Amino acid sequence: MGKVVGEINMSKKVLITGSDGYIGAVMVPMFIESGYEVVGLDCMFYSEGNLSMEKLVDCPTIKKDVRDITEEDLAGEKFDAIVHLAGLSNDPLGKLNSELTYDINYKASVRLAKIAKKVGVKKFIFASSCSLYGQGKEKALTEESASNPQTAYGKSKIMTEEALSELADDDFCPVYMRNATAFGFSPRMRFDLVVNSLCGFAKVDGEIKILGDGTPWRPLVHIKDISGVAIKLIETEDDLIRNQSFNVGDNGENYQIKEIASLVQEFYPDCKITIAQKDAGDTRDYNVSFNKLNSVLNYKSQWPLKEGIREIVKRFNDVKLDRSLFENENFTRLHRIKNLIEQKKLDLNLRRLE
Repeated sequence: MGKVVGEINMSKKVLITGSDGYIGAVMVPMFIESGYEVVGLDCMFYSEGNLSMEKLVDCPTIKKDVRDITEEDLAGEKFDAIVHLAGLSNDPLGKLNSELTYDINYKASVRLAKIAKKVGVKKFIFASSCSLYGQGKEKALTEESASNPQTAYGKSKIMTEEALSELADDDFCPVYMRNATAFGFSPRMRFDLVVNSLCGFAKVDGEIKILGDGTPWRPLVHIKDISGVAIKLIETEDDLIRNQSFNVGDNGENYQIKEIASLVQEFYPDCKITIAQKDAGDTRDYNVSFNKLNSVLNYKSQWPLKEGIREIVKRFNDVKLDRSLFENENFTRLHRIKNLIEQKKLDLNLRRLE
């Protein structure tokens, strides 16, 4: 990595929480390839699912619930930065128990940041979400726009941002990545995300099934771009980004869900698009501006939706995606958690029983 104005250039040791998850399984190797020493942290709920059928890139991993992290876990490692991905990762899962969402996504995140600050971690990159905007399609929403979260998941993100801002000082640099709706292929695949699910329906059912009415707007971002922005933030001087939020995505990547379906259809031309219901009860409907990401970080997304779909289609062919894989519990978060509870492997607070 060459020296760039506004950036730092040195070897860094990074803790990535949620390292074994959908984004983490892609982010960890990208960090390692960029020359970082990486330690992971994950509760390993989804470790039995590997859609790539290949060995995942390995790194030392703290196998622990983020709620249970102690000062001792961090103190001896001398981490320069933490990228905090871990949490209950989507809105349906958040509905399972809204209080649990706040405990894990909010309270545990703030607790982790306080421990990090105490032991001398300088930078804390928090994976927030554009879903905290909730509604707003009349104009592109910026980082200065009011939040209007429609779910416990979205509320937990803005609550955490507000709490972390109180920790910011010259020695501790929290930053908030407000990620657009993620998509893209990962060994720890998620089929509960709109692009991935539409491609999956096309491949397995020969039908592109829109589960709502197709009209809501979503900003989209490839998981490799989320990872790229995280690296960029670590390389950027603290004074340029301290206690700031960044929408992570691209101005050209705001789509109505029916538009996403049409792009998927270009790769599966024999598939028809179907509308499941006129109202799926989803009140999230927003488009977002990513000008700040472009101007402050000089970052432009590398993976537009069409190229991301092309990658997904190829990988689905490579793994011979069929119904058993598409419906496997390991690749849909809510199903996996419910099954672990039913099998008495987790209690209702998502604590391990074995």
